[in-house]
Amino acid sequence: MKNLILAIFLCFSFTAFAQSSLQIKETFQKIKSQSSIDSNDKTVYDLMDEFYQKSLQADDDEITPETIHKIEKAASDPNTKNLHLLFLFLMYQQHISQTVMAGKAANPEFQMETMNLLENETKNVYGKIPAIIYIYKAEALDSGQKKEEAKIMVANGLKEYPDSIPLKVYSYLNTKDEVLKKDLIKNHASHWMVQQFGIQ
Repeated sequence: MKNLILAIFLCFSFTAFAQSSLQIKETFQKIKSQSSIDSNDKTVYDLMDEFYQKSLQADDDEITPETIHKIEKAASDPNTKNLHLLFLFLMYQQHISQTVMAGKAANPEFQMETMNLLENETKNVYGKIPAIIYIYKAEALDSGQKKEEAKIMVANGLKEYPDSIPLKVYSYLNTKDEVLKKDLIKNHASHWMVQQFGIQ
């Protein structure tokens, strides 16, 4: 139990100075070694999906206090199954939040390595990748100047989640597909990403 708590603190303090892929992998392995892995327990998957639905898919990008409470409750309970996935997800969120608040650019290496780990681990545990991981990985690849890989990630995500507004937005920005543009304007004009990117 103490080891798990230590791993949690390691996880959240680590993002401030994460520099290399090796450091990220080592930290993740410490957290994973203390987690109970269960592919039948969908708690963490559902939390990532709820976060996606409330913050990225919804018209306004406001996460509700109820969702925050659910995530905090799961993260603070050492009996939560697949806790390593939740901590990796939260580690990524914290890094992005910290850099935005500081007015700095995110660390692309940290973003890409964290998303690679989260993509692979989520697929291994659940056999499926949540929509939010497609989006975050595409953003990470884009910030790491891997534009073509980012486009492929968006395209693959859209095949899996054809109703995902963020993936439609990124796909439109990549392809300038008029059908996508019409869909976004007609059906999702009030969505925060459609407005942010001035799609009209």
